[in-house]
Amino acid sequence: MCRLFVGADPALWHTRTRSMRLSGVSTSLRLEDFYWTVLEEIAGRDGLSVGQLVSRLHDELAFAGGVDNFASFLRVCCGRYLHLQAVGAVPRDLAVPIRSLDAAAILAREAAARPVEA
Repeated sequence: MCRLFVGADPALWHTRTRSMRLSGVSTSLRLEDFYWTVLEEIAGRDGLSVGQLVSRLHDELAFAGGVDNFASFLRVCCGRYLHLQAVGAVPRDLAVPIRSLDAAAILAREAAARPVEA
């Protein structure tokens, strides 16, 4: 089982640091190349650069209350995007913008599918 993951191209976990401006502050983010590639795909669906996408995510997250580790948040965003594609909630057709999807409906379906805790 592990060979499927261990045998992958090591370039996927190579890290890259990108400088950008978030809320008017110059900063840098360090993520694995795999995540930068996924962020490029997400951004491209809506005609954004990665910097524009990350800035929007940062601003909306700050408005919602923020997060302690923004890089971790971005990794989870990438994982959620790929999972939502796998379950059919986000079309695999890259011509369909993310902004055109009904986020409330997708989130409601996810919430309904979660197991109820005892």
